[in-house]
Amino acid sequence: MKFNRLLQLFFAFALIFSVSCTSDYEEIPVAINYQNGYLIANEGNFGTPNADVSFITKDLSLMQNDLYKANNGSENLGEVLQTMVINGDKAFLLLNNSNKIQVVNRYTFKKAGTITTEINQPRYMAIANNMLYVSNDQYMGAKYVSIYKVSDLSFVKKIPFTNTAERVVAAGGNIFVQNATYGFGTTLTKINTTTNEIDGTPVSIPNGNINKTIAYNNNVYVIAAGTTDSYIYEISPAGTITKNITLSNVANATNLQIDGGKFFYSSANKIYSMDMNATAAPTAPIITAVDGGQYFTLYGFNVLEGRIFTSDVKGFTQASEISVYTTSGTFIKKFTVGMGANGVYSN
Repeated sequence: MKFNRLLQLFFAFALIFSVSCTSDYEEIPVAINYQNGYLIANEGNFGTPNADVSFITKDLSLMQNDLYKANNGSENLGEVLQTMVINGDKAFLLLNNSNKIQVVNRYTFKKAGTITTEINQPRYMAIANNMLYVSNDQYMGAKYVSIYKVSDLSFVKKIPFTNTAERVVAAGGNIFVQNATYGFGTTLTKINTTTNEIDGTPVSIPNGNINKTIAYNNNVYVIAAGTTDSYIYEISPAGTITKNITLSNVANATNLQIDGGKFFYSSANKIYSMDMNATAAPTAPIITAVDGGQYFTLYGFNVLEGRIFTSDVKGFTQASEISVYTTSGTFIKKFTVGMGANGVYSN
């Protein structure tokens, strides 16, 4: 690190100390290296290009809002930051209503490229075999997965879908696309990343509608919801259901996460935890979140490195609040971040 950069950081942290000693955390007034922290995707307000990213240090003592704008000459990131993928030294930021994927350096947040070719109402993305797979699902229009080289961001091809193309996850060298959205749909489609073609027939979930699909340790996990019970399914990279768990008397479960060998999921404003090897689901939640209005406090929900993160988006009209808990349910700290916070990512 150059000497003048050391001085800049020294005076920045001196300023932080002198400005406030009353908050549980301090806002960082200048850009820093965003390594060893958490990135928060703030989708912003629909119709306004005010999406951006916030940063919180791993010790939860410092934070900074508007990372992209702060490091790119006050340029707006775009509209509706739907999701983010981190790979190598890059972060891929998917802007749903701006029809683009903005690529930045994950440590400086300086822009490093933009993908717009064959991007139309993008939803989610995943990386496998050095390729970026992006679901595009136009309302009453075309639905497809577009593919790009991670190395130079060049377009490779697109795979048309006849039904919904929503969440995208990578497991065992394959890509799985969730054919369900807003609580309707019961199948997953597998893409072979060697041929970049759909592989076999869709994987059909026997009970409930899929609410969320994730990948963990080369397997795919789906949480599906019914009107009385919900279900968690484990699916192998080959596309075979290898395990299922009934979440008795838990309706409309969603927000599936895995951390430390445990499942975490929510129903309404209640958060549950259970061991992945357990044979019976828990009957009591570990957290009952305070009702924050239109979307409760669970619009965003992540479990990372022994911490639970929830977001209260305040109806997309003001700054969101991120609450942090231990995985046993003990409240740690709350942060005020950007508008429409929907996800937390380890950096």
